Amino acid sequence: MSDKEDFNQDNPQSNPEDGAESTQEVNENTSQGRSPEADLEEARQRYLYLLSEFETYKRRMAKERLELFRNAGKDLVVELLPVLDDFERGLEVMGKSSDVVSIRDGVDLVYQKFKSILTQKGLQPIEAVGSDFDVEKHEAISQMPAPSPEQANKVLAEVEKGYMLNEQVLRFSKVIVGS
Repeated sequence: MSDKEDFNQDNPQSNPEDGAESTQEVNENTSQGRSPEADLEEARQRYLYLLSEFETYKRRMAKERLELFRNAGKDLVVELLPVLDDFERGLEVMGKSSDVVSIRDGVDLVYQKFKSILTQKGLQPIEAVGSDFDVEKHEAISQMPAPSPEQANKVLAEVEKGYMLNEQVLRFSKVIVGS
């Protein structure tokens, strides 16, 4: 007797392609006093249990997804809070001071801080003026005659700056194109 035959005799489920062994297994169940109805009921109970487990899993995943979306911008907001504090201090100083140059310098510092935080998060401005018109980055809101032939189909002016977030367009630049 080969090793494979020894293994198959010890484990009747080891070869599912052999129909005689699976029939033998059903006969063993019925000979042990279990009816096919009992087996069916047991399979039905296992199915209901698995279905219940899956429904619980789906509810848990939906709840986690909702929490993820709800808190997705939390880290950005936390990083922007110092900028908000700077704006509040600047508004307070503007009410007391009449020195326009120092107020302008203060607002410029807050702007640079704000811009730096957004750049760290992957925000990049789209350079538009003087570049070729690109429908992937620009939205043409108007056309005007180009001052020279080489400026035809180039962006002459930018009405609203566009931005990219991690190499994906977040907002298209609204531009005026030379014709």
